[in-house]
Amino acid sequence: MVKAKKEKLIGRITHYFSNIEVAVISLVSPLKVGDKVRVVGGQETDFDQKIKSIQIEHKEVKTGKKGQSVGIKVEEKVHEGYKVYKV
Repeated sequence: MVKAKKEKLIGRITHYFSNIEVAVISLVSPLKVGDKVRVVGGQETDFDQKIKSIQIEHKEVKTGKKGQSVGIKVEEKVHEGYKVYKV
């Protein structure tokens, strides 16, 4: 897969809760509500979505900082190890 534009790796998926469609991302760069991200992994997963909300320890926050693990609602099923890029 070729990365387009100026995509920057912001983290990796560490967990996925299928019953509530929430992914946990371990951040290596900041992420904020309103950012557009691309999730890439496996053979068929490659989608873009806008961040509508971020939670840390079940509390709504506006931004996640480098080194934090954050929960975001995802539009498609994801798995551990998938990469998340800011687009």
